[in-house]
Amino acid sequence: MESVKRLSSDWRYPTTLLCVYGFFSTVKPLEPFLIPFLTGPDKNLTTEQVQNRFPVVLQLWRDFRQCYSSRQLLYWSVWWAMATCGYNQTVNYVQVLWEHVQPSQNFSIYNGGVEAASNLLSAATAYGIGFTEVRWEQWGELALGGFSGLGAAALFLMTFTGNIWVCYTTYTIFKCLYMLLITIAMYQIAADLSMERYALVFGANNFGALLLQTIITSVVVDSGALGLPIIPQFIIYASYFSAISVVFLLRGIFSVSKKTHKSQSSIEITTATFSKLEHGF
Repeated sequence: MESVKRLSSDWRYPTTLLCVYGFFSTVKPLEPFLIPFLTGPDKNLTTEQVQNRFPVVLQLWRDFRQCYSSRQLLYWSVWWAMATCGYNQTVNYVQVLWEHVQPSQNFSIYNGGVEAASNLLSAATAYGIGFTEVRWEQWGELALGGFSGLGAAALFLMTFTGNIWVCYTTYTIFKCLYMLLITIAMYQIAADLSMERYALVFGANNFGALLLQTIITSVVVDSGALGLPIIPQFIIYASYFSAISVVFLLRGIFSVSKKTHKSQSSIEITTATFSKLEHGF
């Protein structure tokens, strides 16, 4: 046993493992047979077609750059990634918060029922937003900021309250707000894209959300880093949504002001043109 421990702690052991792994990871016994297989009678591909395949990767990169060159799509996508990250963190750890607020051994808990009810209400909210007539291209960023602020307020209230029913209610409100906004975001992003690019952009946004979530979990939750208790964790999540709210409120105010100024300028130019025409006649 001592010899095994000494071997595992010595530098030669992990180095040997890495070398063995590196060797076997580069062994690709099927690669010499790949071209004959793809050009065989059952696949019906020519050698030229096979050689013209991984440029698909280049085309994907070009599509990616072209999609995100749209500033409005980029802003909506940034909100998507950031808000989805915070939403996933909240959903993943809310049961721990509820257990902290009201231990299950002292109370008849309704966590499962609340999750089911919140999902139904969220679905109804997402469905209902389709019947509203709002120019989201103009007011969307303000909506992102304002409703994200309401979500942050719900998280703060859920964090600091000692009443489990307040926790349940604010959690339901938070989920409904997120589903409302993510529905609007999906619609706005899809409106600027061709159908072939939906999967690319939606997948990239979700990947960004997962990447952010991994970073936050590693820093905030992991015992190897901060390893914060549940209340400080939710304070961070609520503050995170507050930051999102501030950024998009400022951006929304700027966008609305800019469009209003352009509209007023065009009206003034039109009025001046008609005035000149009238005086000319």
